[in-house]
Amino acid sequence: MTFLVGMALLCLAPLVHVLAVSFSASSAAKAGLVTFWPVDFTLQSYRFVAERPEFIRSILISVERVLLGTLLNMLLTVLIAYPLSKDARSFPRRTLYVWIFVFSMLFSGGLIPWYMVIKETGLLNSIWALVLPGAVPVFNVILLLNFFRGLPKELEESAFIDGGGYWKSLWRIYVPLSAPSLATLTLFAMVGHWNSWFDGLILMGTPEKYPLSSYLQTVVVQMDIQSMIGSDLASLQQISDQTAKAAQIFLGALPILLVYPFLQRYFVTGMTLGSIKE
Repeated sequence: MTFLVGMALLCLAPLVHVLAVSFSASSAAKAGLVTFWPVDFTLQSYRFVAERPEFIRSILISVERVLLGTLLNMLLTVLIAYPLSKDARSFPRRTLYVWIFVFSMLFSGGLIPWYMVIKETGLLNSIWALVLPGAVPVFNVILLLNFFRGLPKELEESAFIDGGGYWKSLWRIYVPLSAPSLATLTLFAMVGHWNSWFDGLILMGTPEKYPLSSYLQTVVVQMDIQSMIGSDLASLQQISDQTAKAAQIFLGALPILLVYPFLQRYFVTGMTLGSIKE
């Protein structure tokens, strides 16, 4: 138990340090005086970030991406996993299709063909370029179809006896009983879309269309925030590259930190139930 608590604290330490730096004055951060508690507490870094239209715009783009992408991911995951969960008598070529999906998860065409397909379909510089290429998360499909296969077949048979078809069986029996797995997969989809930064850099032609993770990557790695602050002495005393970047990093992680506790109780259950069968 002590070991697990220690590992948990070790994982939290970097986030706590970033939070402390974001609330500290520029001089303290530059001098390396900040560890896990703010030094010369100030909110200037957060005020600076809140006034930047690029940051606000990137957040709105990421929220739009998460909403569209998660909804599309979950809808297609359910619609694909349900028929693939049937046995060979109900779906004769079920095994073939499963292997096709597994093959696509293990092997891809490469970065250049991926980009060319998106370009030729006219998706560049649009929100759909961030959503449609990854619309079918194969790993999530495999987890959910294994969960569906673990549900008693008698439930679906009773629905057929009562006059229901496959659609009614899916939405009134399978989906309600799959809440733990669906919550887990929803968390996977949300985190994946929120944290994805590489596709935004490649597919969006202008920084104004970057999602938050792509914007933060340019800020943390490339952009000199000091040049944005200017030469105002009062600002330089309170804000620096370290404090402003720490504030933006923490704000970027905050939405997931707020959502995760509500879905965490489903996480272990959903993963366990989704991996019982092959």
